[in-house]
Amino acid sequence: MMENIINTVNDWVWSTPLVVLCLAAGLYFSFGTRFVQVRRFGEMARLLFSTDKSQKTGITSFQAFAMALSGRVGTGNIVGVATAIGYGGPGAIVWMWIIAFLGAGSAFAEATLAQIFKENHKGEYRGGPAYYIEKGLKAKWLAVVFAACAVLACGVLLPPVQANGIAESFANTLSINPAWIGLVVALLIGVVIIGGVKRIANVAQIVAPFMAIIYILLAIVILIVHASEVPAVFHNMIQSAFGMNEVFGGILGSTIAWGVKRGIYSNEAGQGTAPIVAAAAKVSHPVKQGLVQAFSVYVDTLLVCTATAVMILACQTYNVYDANGGLLFGSTVAQLGDEPNVLYTSAAISTLLGAKIGGLVVSTALFFFAFTTIMAYYYYAETNLVYLFGKGRKEQTLIWILRVLLIIAVFYGSINNAGLIWKVGDIGVGTMAWINIIAILLLSMIPFKALRSYEKQKKAGRDPEFDPDELNIKNADFWKK
Repeated sequence: MMENIINTVNDWVWSTPLVVLCLAAGLYFSFGTRFVQVRRFGEMARLLFSTDKSQKTGITSFQAFAMALSGRVGTGNIVGVATAIGYGGPGAIVWMWIIAFLGAGSAFAEATLAQIFKENHKGEYRGGPAYYIEKGLKAKWLAVVFAACAVLACGVLLPPVQANGIAESFANTLSINPAWIGLVVALLIGVVIIGGVKRIANVAQIVAPFMAIIYILLAIVILIVHASEVPAVFHNMIQSAFGMNEVFGGILGSTIAWGVKRGIYSNEAGQGTAPIVAAAAKVSHPVKQGLVQAFSVYVDTLLVCTATAVMILACQTYNVYDANGGLLFGSTVAQLGDEPNVLYTSAAISTLLGAKIGGLVVSTALFFFAFTTIMAYYYYAETNLVYLFGKGRKEQTLIWILRVLLIIAVFYGSINNAGLIWKVGDIGVGTMAWINIIAILLLSMIPFKALRSYEKQKKAGRDPEFDPDELNIKNADFWKK
């Protein structure tokens, strides 16, 4: 009964209109900014290490980038890529690229809005969709709905997805009881999140970039070993993406839908979570953090997700299923079970390192990716909880309740079915995406104005500074001189 309800709600949330909305928003912001994600690419990387030292509070641009990358680089990059291939075929990865490229435009817009409408709350910068929906759209009720969804999704629904990926991977590799794995992860998460945003940022800025680099280097080695297969892999991906492959042509709708869905789940562009972290950074102009967050979308999807996908496809360690569960393509290299999972990736790595070491490498990578993602989820949930109750006396009590619920959710996810957990997480992501994308579209003139101001100052040879009055932007009180 419960599974049927979850499936029905998931189908409603992730219906075709949301897929179209995500693509349309990415196109709109890309054209509206004259493809700032291309024009300012070099500046994106440079701004990672730039911060406004005149602001005494907040976190650095790199810490904000690392925290956002922590949220983006998780099970979506390993298990999510396998799921996209398993149900959408090789072409789903191309649609993940497309939504990442276009989504960088949406990521720029939402992060810029988060900076413009942020607040200083008890010595910490807080912001995100709830704040810019209230101040920019003047729709308090919608801001409250988003904040409530974010607390529920990020504090309860999404952490189990990450924990399940960790537990399933270690259980398959080392035959450890998932309950023990869940207990260890839950305790470690508790130690980090109790330290607040500073501790989360400090852990994220070390772990997230390091693991991403190591994982990509490993993928490069595997691709060198299978170099002769790589051209055929990319040809197959592109053909499948547009229905030109004989085997996968019949599932073109699923190819697009799974590519977009897993792309958004992985890179979070438009979802409304990354701008929560973006608001915490100290910068002299909101556009600076907008560019940094656009860059993190590229790192997540075009590097880490692609590394996973090409390993799996080059090593042919994948199955593809149609809408009825029928097998369209079956791996002849490895036994992969009846549904897409982490075995697709570990089997690919095992072709180079052997089954035991390959599984352990994937499990370790997944642990760090998923662990840092859970940290980011906690910060998203806490910020929205502060938005809802930050002016009341019970704020700290509610934060502690949130911490306990998240720790329980992590343990719960470790010992339950992966398929159902993924669908519950998809509902949370989809609900937030619906609200946030509509909001940033309605507020689109504000980031466009900010970008024009930024580029005008850059052209004049100045380090851009933000003045909301000059641009006639109301309720940006943080930036008032």
